[in-house]
This record gives sequence, structure tokens and C-alpha cells, in this order.
Amino acid sequence: MPISDCDNYASGHFNRVYEYIIKPSCEKAGFIPVRADEIMTTNYIALDIIKHIINSEMAICDLSARNPNVLYELGIRQAFNLPVTLIKDTKTNRIFDIQGFRDIEYDDSLRIDSVQGTIDELSEVIKNTHQATNEINSLISLLGIEPAKISGKTKISGETELILNSISGMENRLSNIEIRLRPNEHTNLIDFQIPPDNIGEIITVNDFETLKLGDEVYHLKFGKGIIMDLNEIGENSDKLAVVKFKSGSAKNLALKFANLRRIFKQIEQK
Repeated sequence: MPISDCDNYASGHFNRVYEYIIKPSCEKAGFIPVRADEIMTTNYIALDIIKHIINSEMAICDLSARNPNVLYELGIRQAFNLPVTLIKDTKTNRIFDIQGFRDIEYDDSLRIDSVQGTIDELSEVIKNTHQATNEINSLISLLGIEPAKISGKTKISGETELILNSISGMENRLSNIEIRLRPNEHTNLIDFQIPPDNIGEIITVNDFETLKLGDEVYHLKFGKGIIMDLNEIGENSDKLAVVKFKSGSAKNLALKFANLRRIFKQIEQK
């Protein structure tokens, strides 16, 4: 879906579409919603987006505003003939190449009396699309063309992963120093928080088993938060933490790249 603001839409419009329609629809259908900008990573972000496009059990594609990045990503999903649910707002015209596929329309005004009906309809379509065995998901299956396949996967060694984690840790520390030295340069306090003194080392995938619900954590961009849920997703069993931050809503963070840190309770001086 569009993540940045688009022409002819109010600022933050598509964030509201995600929070008010897409996210509750996914949860009602029994899925954990993950959006591209919720995956905090040191990798080239396009690679992480594509990885989730291919590995996710289900995908939702919002065609509203005819965003070229969205259409490119939809093309990748369809090339693998994987199930996808299409949605668009009422003011966006249908796209010729995919007009034969059903889409769910929602009211771009996001009126509360229309949103609930859209959630109910979308959640049902998500479940039905996921369960369908003979569903035509793309022109690939319609034409009888063999869908794309990944013959092998690139795996990094333990040493390389250690180096990447170390680099990530150094970047985090440098950012902490910059913010401490020049706090007045950052006018958006939600985006850049001054780190507390009682934060620990970066939480890695190896710490997954030691984490528990309710643990206090810290993220450089989102600030302080509390772990609400812990999951393993995808065939590679990626570790995912659902964290409720004080600066906003809950976010899904992949522990391999999230740069999350524990917050330790401070000992009161007597």
C-alpha cells in the first residue's frame, strides 16, 4: 500500500487506512498484519519487502492512488501465483490489466459507519482467499504459465551475521551520541528520543526465549515500549516482537534487525 503521503489525499491518510481498516480486518481473519515500514532493518529495505511479499501466507494490496511501487510489488506476488486480496478506495478507477480480478472497495472518507462494514467484508475475503485451493490469483495461472520459483536461498554465515549485528550496534551507539550532543536539531521528539541511561545491549534473536510479555524495551526511533506479543513468522522462523510504544500504536519488529534494547529498572539512591 502507499506508505508516504499521496497527492489529493490528506496527510497521514493511508496510515489511517491501515489502522482503521486493514489491520483490524487481518486480525479478525486470524492473521498477524505486517507492513513494510514496521520491519526495522539494516538491509536494503526493498529486499525485506520482497521477502515478505513472497513468504507471507496472505497479502493485501491497496491499489488506491495507483501507486507504482504497489503495482510493482503486486506483480511480484502474482508472478509466484500466490494468494492476494485486492482493495481500493471509491475514488480510484480500476486498473485495466487487473480489472478482471475482484477487489474490495472502501469509502475514502473513512466514515465510521462504512469502516465496520468494510472490515467485516474484507476479513471474510481474506479467509476465503487463503482457504481456496483452485483460486486464480493472477494471469499466470489463467494462462497456464508455470509460476516463478526460487531454486535456492542465500544464507549468511554465523560470522557474517555477527559482523552485521556489530555494525548495527555501532550505528546505534553513534546515533545515541549524536542525539545527546545535538538534541535541539531534532524537532520531532517522536522520531528521535534521547536514550535513557538504564538501557541494556541490543536484543538479538538468541535472546528470544528469554523475553516475556510486559518486558520494557527501548528503540531509538520509537522510544520506550512494552512487549505485547512474541511470534515466529515465515518458513525461516523469523523472530517478531509486537511492541506497544508510548509514542504511538503497537509495531511489529523483526528482532534480527530491530535494535531493540531492554530497559532495566533503576535502583533508587537512599
